[in-house]
Amino acid sequence: MTLSLPIDPEANRLLERSPLALLLGMVLDQQVPMEKAFSSPYVLTQRLGHEPDARELAGYSPEGLVALFAQPPALHRFPKAMAARVQEVCQVLVDRYDGDPARLWSDAGDGRELLRRVGELPGFGKQKAQIFVALLGKRFGVCPEGWREAAGGYGEPDAHRSVADVTDPESLRRVREYKQQMKAAAKAAKV
Repeated sequence: MTLSLPIDPEANRLLERSPLALLLGMVLDQQVPMEKAFSSPYVLTQRLGHEPDARELAGYSPEGLVALFAQPPALHRFPKAMAARVQEVCQVLVDRYDGDPARLWSDAGDGRELLRRVGELPGFGKQKAQIFVALLGKRFGVCPEGWREAAGGYGEPDAHRSVADVTDPESLRRVREYKQQMKAAAKAAKV
């Protein structure tokens, strides 16, 4: 019951063992393909020469972190903005969770509290927070009481709506189809 994205196997293993890498993948999962977002923590680790922790990234020189993000191939299509976002998220982890990203979810009393905690992170709106709660529950066994309800439609057992539902190429295809349908519906609603 882990994440299985079509990315470098070492990148997948990093996501499995590192709560910070998993969280940073979710932070970066906007306006880029999910494979890019969730492989970027591994690339960052390679560039640093070690697995970073939240304290290191929170205290990193902003210019230095931007340089790491912008180095070709860039970790995100908006390297400056996303380096700053990563630093902001890491600072929250340091300030509220003693630098331990796993405490974001391990100390949550129930699904609503987990959703609230995730939703308080910089860059996490309701939808992104719900997707992360679903990802934690479906792929990593983080299942406080009420987590499925807190995750909304993303928590449904047979949903194929987000990264939380990707287990193989077929599920990835179904998630992509769902996202395309949602984009088409949003576009049609604007007309």
